[in-house]
Amino acid sequence: IAAAQPSTDWHLKENAREHHTSKFSSEELIVRRGQAFTITFNGTERPEQNLIFIAETGPKPSKTTKTLATFDISSTVSKEGWSAVLQSSSSNSVSISISSPHNAVIGRYRLSVQSGSSSPHSLGTFVLLFNPWSSGDDVFMPNKAECEEYVLEEFGIIFAGNKNHISSFGWNFGQFQGDILNICLSIMDRSLYYRQDPITDVSHRHDPRYLGRVLSAMVNANDDQGVVLGNWSGKYEGGKNPTSWTGSGEILQSWKTSGFKPVKYGQCWVFAAVLTTVLRCLGIPTRTITNFSSAHDADGNLRVDEFYDADGNHLEKGADSVWNFHVWNESWFTRNDLGPSYSGWQVLDATPQEESGGIYQCGPASRHAIKEGEVDLDYDGPFVFAEVNADCMYWNYDSATGKKTLIFSKSTEIGASISTKAVGRDGRVDVTRDYKYEEGSAKERDIFKKARKKLGLEDKFDPTAPKQEEVEQKPDISGKFKVAGSLEVGKDLNLLLVLENLQSDAKTVNVNMTAWSTLYTRRRVNQIWKDSISVTLAPKEEKQFPIKIKYPEYQQQLTTDKTIQVTALCHVEDGIQVLVKRNITLDNPAIDIQVLGEAKVNREVFVEVAFTNPINEDVKDCVLQVEGSDLLQGILELRIPPLKASEKSSTKFKLIPSEAGPKHLLVNFSCDKFADIKTFKMVNVIN
Repeated sequence: IAAAQPSTDWHLKENAREHHTSKFSSEELIVRRGQAFTITFNGTERPEQNLIFIAETGPKPSKTTKTLATFDISSTVSKEGWSAVLQSSSSNSVSISISSPHNAVIGRYRLSVQSGSSSPHSLGTFVLLFNPWSSGDDVFMPNKAECEEYVLEEFGIIFAGNKNHISSFGWNFGQFQGDILNICLSIMDRSLYYRQDPITDVSHRHDPRYLGRVLSAMVNANDDQGVVLGNWSGKYEGGKNPTSWTGSGEILQSWKTSGFKPVKYGQCWVFAAVLTTVLRCLGIPTRTITNFSSAHDADGNLRVDEFYDADGNHLEKGADSVWNFHVWNESWFTRNDLGPSYSGWQVLDATPQEESGGIYQCGPASRHAIKEGEVDLDYDGPFVFAEVNADCMYWNYDSATGKKTLIFSKSTEIGASISTKAVGRDGRVDVTRDYKYEEGSAKERDIFKKARKKLGLEDKFDPTAPKQEEVEQKPDISGKFKVAGSLEVGKDLNLLLVLENLQSDAKTVNVNMTAWSTLYTRRRVNQIWKDSISVTLAPKEEKQFPIKIKYPEYQQQLTTDKTIQVTALCHVEDGIQVLVKRNITLDNPAIDIQVLGEAKVNREVFVEVAFTNPINEDVKDCVLQVEGSDLLQGILELRIPPLKASEKSSTKFKLIPSEAGPKHLLVNFSCDKFADIKTFKMVNVIN
């Protein structure tokens, strides 16, 4: 008579508590590698005698690829492989503690048991993840507070704006919500690596270095029909404006429900946030990093060239660019391939900028290697080094003759105020010193020269260019733009152009000024304003020239990035040109959230969101979007009636929190005059 099929008790609650997986809402066992979990099953004769367990993963499990393990009951946990230790047994059930090795392949496993010569019985499936709490794991993170933040925290803060004016917004990573774990597992199974050679791909899934690189490719849609399609055109028809997302969940769910079609559209912070969700979900400690004045060095010479015409217009010439900010990731794991000093934080970047190994992927690059100029170490060191360290060359370009003249160069421009969210609180932490030595110091220049040498670049800027044009002359005047008053959408923009004569004789200067609306990548979109003045500066004199750009002048031209580039190209008579420029990011007006009463698990609580129209005209098409892990399911979208000038709107809605603890509510308000006004509020939920 065939033995009854064993039924399995996975001890979901107890195992999840031990393995830091309680936040997943799953009926399936989810555990971390290198740590024991307990199961109980029945329906076997004399259970403890010659039971053999089989754990297998991937399409063709085998012992050689470490995707198949068979193990019997032993008295102690194996140091190397899988093991099973008997906990207790009765006449018809048996409790077993199963341990996986620290370097086990992660993913979904099938577990079965075989008694004697009978055929194996399936016990069911479980999911195995990385284990940052276990000292044998490549992702081990000794600091428990950091584990909480970089693996278990579902809320993040992403920094944006520009280096003169850093702003921030909240993001709902939501790595433990709904179906996200299954979506993350299917991302791995849709990569080019898996499609080309599934057996080898699965066998490498024990290695965070490998998975980090594969997932940096899969989060962007280039090459592989990955998750998010990038768009930096300023036109977002047929999809969502990248600034409108507030969390990763909606993006990952859309990717799955559309039959794995890339989600439209993303820009750098969207790629970085989605990669954070996926890696935290799988158990690799990960955070987002914002680099201000970030270089995109397309030709690999550690230098970024910018071109301007005689009117001071920034020209779209050459592939190099400098972005107001760029967001990438750091993940924490050991680098056994490079040596212990290169372990710790590793840079990964899912934004498709340059190909690496033939596809759009970037990293992992050891942050320590970047700081030391070790750009020859795997992976993508030169690109990441340039992002934080390239030199800037500013050229005047005459399109009629094709002649370019160096205006000036700057070695301290790129890679400022590199920022990430603090552990356990909502503040900003500056990590610039972890990427490079102090800007302008001899050590920093030495490292720069070392990096150039490793890349075979001569000390001279560009060995192919005629030398005389790269000789930098000393300017006769200096200039800068100062902000006078507030930088807010809906208000006039007031600036001062400050010019100073550095010489002891009078100077006549012709100044051509322009203001353009741009994307955060500094790509020009619309011209807002232009003007020219002629001034005479007495010896050593400083003069200020007020500039006012009225709200109606820029309102129609502004992009949703709310960025404006102002330039003044100063032609000094009998002297060299001086370029003065400033990138300005405007703030949206404020929006206010109040929680009305105490937030309790499974109880209704009302929230009120208030917004006052700050401009002298009506605003319409008002939409409020709300999300927050454990506070509400999915995304709540509310339409709000039009608002007259200076009118205040107040909108109420209810939440039913599902879990206790500090949770974050994210709100995004948009209308025809203001795009994506974001704010967040911490809600402390009690039982």
